[in-house]
Amino acid sequence: MRLLLLFALLIPAGAQEIYDLLLKNGHVIDPKNNRNGRTDIAISKGRVAKVAQGIPAAHSRRVVDASDYYVTPGLIDIHGHFGSDGVNPDHNSLRSGVTTAVDAGGVTVANFAAFKATVIDHSKTRVLAFMPGAPDSAWIVADVAMKDTIAGLRPGDILTNIYGQNMPSLADARKRGILLDSGQLWFRVAVPALKAGLLPDTISTGMDKKSLLLPRATMTNVMSKFLAMGLTLEQVLERTTAGPAKAIRRPDLGSITVGGAADLAVLELRSGTFAFLDSGHAKLTAGKEVRCVLTVRDGVVVWDSEGLSLTHWRDAGPYSNFK
Repeated sequence: MRLLLLFALLIPAGAQEIYDLLLKNGHVIDPKNNRNGRTDIAISKGRVAKVAQGIPAAHSRRVVDASDYYVTPGLIDIHGHFGSDGVNPDHNSLRSGVTTAVDAGGVTVANFAAFKATVIDHSKTRVLAFMPGAPDSAWIVADVAMKDTIAGLRPGDILTNIYGQNMPSLADARKRGILLDSGQLWFRVAVPALKAGLLPDTISTGMDKKSLLLPRATMTNVMSKFLAMGLTLEQVLERTTAGPAKAIRRPDLGSITVGGAADLAVLELRSGTFAFLDSGHAKLTAGKEVRCVLTVRDGVVVWDSEGLSLTHWRDAGPYSNFK
């Protein structure tokens, strides 16, 4: 106790905390906390330390100029396949700004220990799993093609692939409190459904080894599709952050909250001519595309396509070691 007291006395009163990472002047969109504007985000010890304008760059060990980008909570993909026959979550999620990925492809009570040992424990991505049959399971994921299961769904259960080939009427399901997830989609189904007002509660990829090739089912690609089909960027981000956090009952995720986990995505909205593909072998062209340039997971930069968090080589100094 005396040593702790002495240490405290040696720290100057009002000393400024030095942050580990500072994202400066990005356009922050955080639906859960109703943020939509330019601000700074300071990170310390894996947590969000401060969200405010005008945080001095000198107060951080590393600074990212985010003035050309949108900064959002780490994205959440609630429908992917990451098991023994699935895809690597780090290689296919982090580069799209996804910091939390949920396996919806066959993890059970019987094989969860193996899934944890081979996937969860070896991933930088926060990997979760739906587990049908778990005694404390309060929700399930049902494929829309399984029409006989829809009647048995409960409020809070999640119905995925709602814009698939054989989509039935979902008006009753929504009235009953069943959550609707995009999953894999067909434009010829999704475009009319969205125009009729059937928006998803959550947007996910349904990614597996096949869909990553065609139709390129990454989160930023799927987000771009929904922009092309008429949703606003704010609507898309709500359905990839706060919405899925609520759906999987993890209120600690999907937001930029002081004291919360520092999971962030830095996104660029590019203009040009872009083609997007669907699961029904059709395409849609549009003038906007979402691209992830930087991902932060637990306060650590894990994806940085433009080197925003790095020093130019002329200023990096000599190579003193190879650690």
